[in-house]
Amino acid sequence: MALAAGTTSGPLAEESFGWAVRYTAYDERADRGVELPRERWAPVRRDTLFDLASLTKLCTTIVALRAVERGLITLDGRVAAYAPECTAAAEHGITVRHLLTHTSGLIPELPLYEEDGVERRLARLAAEPPVTPPGTARRYSDLNFLLLQRVLERTAGRGLDRLVQETVTGPLGMADTRFNPPASWLPRIAATEDQRRPWGKVDRGMLRGVVHDENAWALGGVAGHAGIFSTAGDLAVLCRALLAGGGRMLSPESTELMLTAPGLGFEVDQPWFMGELAGGGAAGHTGFTGTSLVVDRARGVYLVLLATTVHPRRRSGDSGPRAAAGTALARAVG
Repeated sequence: MALAAGTTSGPLAEESFGWAVRYTAYDERADRGVELPRERWAPVRRDTLFDLASLTKLCTTIVALRAVERGLITLDGRVAAYAPECTAAAEHGITVRHLLTHTSGLIPELPLYEEDGVERRLARLAAEPPVTPPGTARRYSDLNFLLLQRVLERTAGRGLDRLVQETVTGPLGMADTRFNPPASWLPRIAATEDQRRPWGKVDRGMLRGVVHDENAWALGGVAGHAGIFSTAGDLAVLCRALLAGGGRMLSPESTELMLTAPGLGFEVDQPWFMGELAGGGAAGHTGFTGTSLVVDRARGVYLVLLATTVHPRRRSGDSGPRAAAGTALARAVG
């Protein structure tokens, strides 16, 4: 695990614990990991990169708000006005705001990886109708951010990976944050899962340096909902920019809108993973692989926790450690 906590002015704590790589496989019969030789275990270091999973949504959100500032889209603009191929969104009047607030009515996910080829995967996404009327209920869905990716790429004429670099990582100097990390980065990347059925959705073996999420992988590693790799230090830079009102990414007005309840892309005041940081408008997110980020503007602090709880295989989630860390930070700063 890597931990980073601090304020707008700088770090309060930056620590690393445990192992980034320990297992070569998962033994289903014995229900335990198959360990590598001890000399091949890799410790978590301050420069270790983790698969962020759904923390990717935060970068996609920032790109979307920047597109609003530039006049490329509007929050209440219809998805189909920007990406006409999204036929179900057109039929049901889904807007950009619906996507960012998870109120589109779409189901949580689709097995796009089952389709043959990227074009068929995107076509299935585009044709998926909501199960409740848009704007009437909140249902967290990866599909929202896959559709948002289509909107952003269509209106900007560039891929999401480039948009994230132009809007977030480039301006903030986050040199260790990107989709599809190059092979030269592999020694610094934490392993994730021995991904196999029945616990996984596809059979890919032990994953390291390639995205864990099956749909993001099936779409080439660049997706609106998952796919970014980063370090705790780089995410601390992002948090400090958010605490400062947007830094070089967004205007203070856009940052305020994004981080204020009900939030756009960010979740607000969620004690199940924020602990006692929740309650005063703290905003953040979690990722399936074991990642989380919280920005508490009321106290002027942030907390980043990066882990690989899916190594060597996924288990039922436990956010107790996340909440405990949030509570410890809240009590430390008063």
